[in-house]
Amino acid sequence: MFDAECDIAALVYDADQDPDAILDDFAANLKAHGYRVVGMVQTGQCADSSLSAVLLHNGEILLLAQDPDPSARGCRLDIDRLLNAGQQVAQALEQGADIVIINRFGKRERDGRGLGYLIDRAFETGLPVVIAVSREHFAEWIKFAEGMTVKLACDGQALDAWWHDVSTRSAAADSKPPAHVLHPRANN
Repeated sequence: MFDAECDIAALVYDADQDPDAILDDFAANLKAHGYRVVGMVQTGQCADSSLSAVLLHNGEILLLAQDPDPSARGCRLDIDRLLNAGQQVAQALEQGADIVIINRFGKRERDGRGLGYLIDRAFETGLPVVIAVSREHFAEWIKFAEGMTVKLACDGQALDAWWHDVSTRSAAADSKPPAHVLHPRANN
């Protein structure tokens, strides 16, 4: 599904794919072309104490994992740390942005917690948003986004094609020349 008129994109990934590397490369390319990128990209694993996020507007790495607990099982996300990171992204949005990148849509966002408010804020201001969504949560994402989304394959070329369309429409509306950003893996 590719709706050329939608400014919200879901980078849909399977368990064996790494959306974080794709989002990180995409953000780096946009920044290299002068765009103000706000949001975060996940680093580390949800199931251990390495879970962190990189704030894209300043490069700061924030720990998102709970403090070590040998008896803990499953996802180690500390919701308070996630919300703190979200507040920092919200503050950066107030300084202006060209695009918002959110590391994940999951159970917390589905339940009205987590970073869902950042997606709403970006949508209300007309900013393009890209978010990593696992295939298993995609139906929940569609419901959350009220169907206003583009479903992208988890690869840089799909993301770049979407961005080209979004930035071309935006440039036409602003009477600026369109921006062309190519993903480094697309050139190989």
